[in-house]
Formats: sequence, C-alpha cells, structure tokens
Amino acid sequence: MVMVVLSPSLQSFPPAEAIRSSHLDGYLRPAGTATSGARDRFSFRQAPPFRNAEECGATVDDATVCDPSLVHIAITLDMEYLRGSIAAVHSILQHALCPENIFFHFLVSENSLEALVRSAFPHLRFKVYYFAPERVRGLISSSVRQALEQPLNYARNYLADMLESCVRRVIYLDSDLVVVDDVAKLWRTSLGSRTVGAPEYCHANFTKYFTERFWSDPRLAGTFAGRRPCYFNTGVMIIDLVRWRRFGYTRRIVRWMEVQKGGASAGGGGRIYELGSLPPFLLVFAGHVAPIEHRWNQHGLGGDNVKGSCRDLHPGPVSLLHWSGSGKPWVRLDSKRPCPLDALWAPYDLYGPAPLTAASR
Repeated sequence: MVMVVLSPSLQSFPPAEAIRSSHLDGYLRPAGTATSGARDRFSFRQAPPFRNAEECGATVDDATVCDPSLVHIAITLDMEYLRGSIAAVHSILQHALCPENIFFHFLVSENSLEALVRSAFPHLRFKVYYFAPERVRGLISSSVRQALEQPLNYARNYLADMLESCVRRVIYLDSDLVVVDDVAKLWRTSLGSRTVGAPEYCHANFTKYFTERFWSDPRLAGTFAGRRPCYFNTGVMIIDLVRWRRFGYTRRIVRWMEVQKGGASAGGGGRIYELGSLPPFLLVFAGHVAPIEHRWNQHGLGGDNVKGSCRDLHPGPVSLLHWSGSGKPWVRLDSKRPCPLDALWAPYDLYGPAPLTAASR
C-alpha cells in the first residue's frame, strides 16, 4: 500500500463549479475534424461543468480574447502529450475561483486536436494557433533527450508574435503538470520592470547548463557579466508580452539558437549548450527574472532526463505539481509502475471512456 500525504495547500481547494460561455465562435479557429488516427488513439471523458463563484462578478458571455478581465494561459497540444495537456486544463478549471474568466491559447503543429479538446471541454474559452515546425527546425540541435528536440517546444519563443496584440500578459504552462490552486493568484503576480516571471533556483549549479566551450570563451561567458544568473524552469512562466514585443526578445533568443547551431554543425565541438529550448531563455533572461514563489513550480517530479526516477516534493507549500524530466505520470500509471506522487496527477486524467453507471449497465 502506498500512502500519499497531501500538504494543507493541496487539500484546501474544493472543486469550483462552472458553466462557461460558448458564444466565442467568431473568435475561434474553425474546428477541424479530428483524423481517424487521433480518434483511434484518444478518447476523453467530458469534464464536469464549472462556473464562476458569486464574488467573480457578472460573467460576459460574449467576451472576446481582448476582454481585459480574462486570465490568459498558453499550452501546447500534440499527440504525445495531449493526455497531459487535457489533465492540466482540467486541474486549472477545477481549482479556479473564476474559471469562466480563463482563456486558453493552444499552440499546435497539427490540425486534428481541436475536436478532441472540445469533446472534453465543450464550452471552454479557447483559440488554436498553428505553429509551423519549419519555423525552427533548422535551428534545433540534438539534445540529451529526443523529446526536447520537438519543434513545438520552441513555440513559447514566439508567443508575442502569435497571440493577438491586445493580449498583454500570458501564463505559459507545460503539458506535464497540474495546478492545485487558483491560477488567478499566479496571474496577479507583479513582474515589476521585468519581462518574465518564474520561480528561480539559485542553489542549482548554473554552469552545468552550458558547455566548457561556452565558459572558456570570454565573449560568450561575458553574457552574464553584471548579472546574478539563476536557473529557472521555462515550463511555468508569466510573460509581459508588451515588454517582450517592445524589446524584441524573440529575435534575441533566435540569435542564440543560431550561435548554438553554428557550433553544433562544426562537429559538435562548438556547441554552447546541450539541453533543448531552456538555455536560450537562460542566456537572455537569467538574472533578469521576476522571482515567483516556489510553490508555483514543484518541478522535477518526472526524475532526470535519462532514468525518470521517482522524486519527492520539495519542502514547502504546493500550488503546482510539475513532472518535468523523462518520467511522465500517465506512462508510469499505464505501465503499472507509478511513482507515489503520480497519484496526485491521476484525478485530473480524463483519458478513456466514461465509467458505466448503474443505469447504463
């Protein structure tokens, strides 16, 4: 028997009940028909309806993506991680005080997934944005884990270009997490004069994220001169899109990818990092990040990038559980080899047919 003891913060958020508006057709990409392959591979139960609490005030049923009262969340959707993305959305809605005020921006590289999202959340406020893999394929170098090389991992670099100009701020979330607190609390976090906010981990060995070639070249290592760079996980970020657009941060990130690709193409000896889409963010933002409470990213629950071994929670309160690393809870649960904390992800999983009721037997 495995016993999982939840901290008080994990037990104190009753499910929010909600009914969301469906009067958004003019602002949504026309729903495509899921391919037979997607249908055959995935079947999701419909989530229960959720509605705003009374203190949220009046709900605007025909609110558009530009409504200033909305909380904006961006998540990628792909076949490999779709089950995780659906669970993440479910967790956000379940714990939100005002779920009707949340607008999801889904980034995709295939057109067959929108109908599957609708099947789980018929009245969800969302819009789908197509990210062309060719946009970054030529900039991606090999990584320690093949999943980190997928082009859609780099879509977060282009949020300021893809989302409507009226969207001034967005929360970016990975697909392998669940939120167990009201996401509006994270949304209200002040960034001050910073462009990106995220939990920082200054005790981590920052040097390991870059190669010996990087640190031995004064021109490259000098990037961090005058900064106190700390590691932060790009799977949970608040982004000020107004500042991002003003200072052209997409181009700055792409430039570092070009430097890396140039070195990698020279036989590997010129590489400046090994770990996917994270290092370019560190190069541009480390030392200039608005710190957010660690409770908003209890990361590393998927273990390392090779073995994916089980890990415990970090000390302190928990608002978000993140299975970063190679071990994913749905894979471990299906294989009958779960880690203890995977039991905290399972309640948000909508994968599979609805269980039979007494009336339907």
